[in-house]
Amino acid sequence: MEYTTAIDMWSVGCVMAELLLGHPLFPGESGVDQLVEIIKILGTPTREEIKCMNPNYTEFKFPQIKAHPWHKLFHKQLPPEAVDLVSRLLQYSPKLRCTALEALAHPFFDDLRVPDLSLPNGRPLPSLFNFTAQELAGASTELRQRLVPEHART
Repeated sequence: MEYTTAIDMWSVGCVMAELLLGHPLFPGESGVDQLVEIIKILGTPTREEIKCMNPNYTEFKFPQIKAHPWHKLFHKQLPPEAVDLVSRLLQYSPKLRCTALEALAHPFFDDLRVPDLSLPNGRPLPSLFNFTAQELAGASTELRQRLVPEHART
């Protein structure tokens, strides 16, 4: 009942997985269908994970299924950083999912932090590192340094 931006990060993980795979990761005609698909990939949530997601369902019994290894779901030619980011976004526990800033600081996006990087047509990239103080509020010094490369700091 109490949603945070962590649910949006789950959605980001679903969209990213679909872009990488070329099809939905968790297809389903209903919420129950999708839950079955999620469990088939992530495995059965622990009692603690269920409590984190919805404390009203801690007594619900799910079939015991082992998690499917992420590297077996994605094509071998995909960068391991892409698979790692998806795995960090698609965590049952909202507290374990990476935040938006943590996702942006993930090594998957390191190519965007290269100095003098340009678009394929030669034009410069749009401003990517002009975070506001409010957007960075609560971010550690280490995270801030990772988000904003040396060449982009003022």
